[in-house]
Amino acid sequence: MFSKSTKPPQRPVSKPGGPPPLSQADMQRAIPTGGMNAPAPQPQPQPKPQGAASVISNSLTLEGGISGEGELQVDGLVRGDVRVGRVTVGETGQIEGSVIAEQVECRGRIIGSITAKQIRLFGTAHVDGDITHEQLAMETGAFFQGRSMKFQRPNQGGQQQGYSSPAPSQGHAPMGQPPQGHSPMGDVIKLA
Repeated sequence: MFSKSTKPPQRPVSKPGGPPPLSQADMQRAIPTGGMNAPAPQPQPQPKPQGAASVISNSLTLEGGISGEGELQVDGLVRGDVRVGRVTVGETGQIEGSVIAEQVECRGRIIGSITAKQIRLFGTAHVDGDITHEQLAMETGAFFQGRSMKFQRPNQGGQQQGYSSPAPSQGHAPMGQPPQGHSPMGDVIKLA
């Protein structure tokens, strides 16, 4: 009664230069199931595409400041201030100026101050300048000369939170015991 066909279904052929033909599954998805009165499908929000990092290659020297919201990879030399969302300094990279970003990763050389929420200095990094940060990570072998300052954000009580210096000792401690705020190993920094 019924027989199966061994021939594959024929696909419509598109004209040269025209759009490709739609498959049967594509055509079925294009026809609304509820007829003409069916609500139109809502478009799905597209995630914002992340652009590729801008690269300053090791054969380039850039003189002047750089600013933006994107990502910057420095493998060459930048003479000027850098203010971007994220900075990566490669092993051959060098920045001579201040760096302000959300994240900084340094494998090369920065001569100037760095201000960022997250800073990572790899073993090949050389930083000569002050660092202001929320998080700082340094690998063994990284060189850093300058001051490291943690961001000071006011808490709800209006006082600054973060690191504080130890309280000065009051008078002398009994014989054999270290003064208050000190240990036998030296000074202690109290965390607030």
